[in-house]
Amino acid sequence: GIPRECIGIYPGGGEMGAEVVNRCGRVMIFGSAQTVQHYSGNANVQVHGPGYSKILLGDDLVDQWEDHIDLMVDSIYKNSGRGCINCSGIWASRHTKEIAEAIAERIGPIEVKDPEDPEAGLAAFTVDGQAESIWGMIEEGCSEEGVTHVTAKHGDRLESMERCAYIRPTILHCDSPDRKMANTEYMYPFASVVECPQEQMLEKVGHTLVVSAITEDEAWAAQLADATNVDRLNIGPLPTIALNWLQPHEGNLVDFLFRARAYQTTPARMGT
Repeated sequence: GIPRECIGIYPGGGEMGAEVVNRCGRVMIFGSAQTVQHYSGNANVQVHGPGYSKILLGDDLVDQWEDHIDLMVDSIYKNSGRGCINCSGIWASRHTKEIAEAIAERIGPIEVKDPEDPEAGLAAFTVDGQAESIWGMIEEGCSEEGVTHVTAKHGDRLESMERCAYIRPTILHCDSPDRKMANTEYMYPFASVVECPQEQMLEKVGHTLVVSAITEDEAWAAQLADATNVDRLNIGPLPTIALNWLQPHEGNLVDFLFRARAYQTTPARMGT
């Protein structure tokens, strides 16, 4: 049902994308944190960048963390972890090593399958060298004291092929929110489990597209609701990937493509 003239395909590299943006009066683009920063002052460009979406376990319910493993796994792994609403961080004040181990046991053994296999759950990196570069950054991050690669015992993560490469699901443990890998996101099932006191979480998580706070602490829930660095808030055991189209987390298209204005005219002009 979409008219042919609505779709344009322009072959080229990054410079082609930049030129298309420059020539359009109103643009919506998706990119990295660097892309977001580059266009931050341009009112004609709406940039959708990394989500850094997280699950926060409140002190009141963290001891029941095992009840929520399915929710955590789904938030990290579904849609091959490629969405901005996929979880890239699980934060708790305690039990973080056990949580990281439990998630790693679930998704660490997942193997690369043929893309046409109905059981395939991992997406390929098709840009030459991209997967290798990402894995190099992760290995460098894991060299920092206090960062542990929990899925390492489940085999190699990087699998390079003739025309593409894959990175298998990766879980890290960070003993502090100040570790570099504590607030990192990649376009595949990757997450850091971070040990952090509850009272420091709101300050330390930074800007976050989705927060799923597993808590019944109404005072903390109120603080989360007031937080300006959280765009979409789930209170209770809801995965970060839970969507309700009545609650868009980045606004509707009409917010960007149209503008509101006051308009009056005479009854005669209206034909009444």
